[in-house]
Amino acid sequence: MNGRRAFFVAGEGIPFLLLMIVVTVITWHFGGALPASVPFALLVWFYLIFHDPQRATPSVALGVLSPVDGTVIDVRKTDGVLGGEAQKILLQVNSLGTYTARCPVEGKIMDLHGLSRDGSRAEEAGGLWVLTDEGANVVLQFNGNRFGIPPRAFMRYGERVGQGQRCAYLRLTKFAEVLLPGDARILVSAGQQVSAGEHVLAKLAAR
Repeated sequence: MNGRRAFFVAGEGIPFLLLMIVVTVITWHFGGALPASVPFALLVWFYLIFHDPQRATPSVALGVLSPVDGTVIDVRKTDGVLGGEAQKILLQVNSLGTYTARCPVEGKIMDLHGLSRDGSRAEEAGGLWVLTDEGANVVLQFNGNRFGIPPRAFMRYGERVGQGQRCAYLRLTKFAEVLLPGDARILVSAGQQVSAGEHVLAKLAAR
């Protein structure tokens, strides 16, 4: 299953957690509690990194939800990657926030680079373009990858995605950008804390 999760942990983190559980048990058995505290601390750290809690996603008509847990650090007008004027909301991602990004809006996943056919996997999530049913273009981009490991999408081009639906593993990326049409109404400001799939960043104009 794409984007699987178990016990409030993203599927991508399960092998790391299982490994640390095994190492902790073996170290405890042969070395006692003190040596076992090291792999146990790593187990807790991995859980904090990979945790993927349930979120109560609000149903907001034309709303744009935060894709990540983090802080709004900039809101500005800019040139859209798809052409024309756009509004950009720049978010600093909380490294101990939820491990998965959530789609800001409902719509269809499009190929931002125009290289893949419908049905192929988005994979490396440098950017996700969602075309809403109202014809608005919303682009989610990531940058500032830690350890050179980019986020990974688990959606397919041409696939429908719901508002607040899990769409990509963040993999400790530092920043997320949400690019909206120039006529969108921004509802957040710099310094505001937001949670993935729960807080509304903006509302799209009716078309």
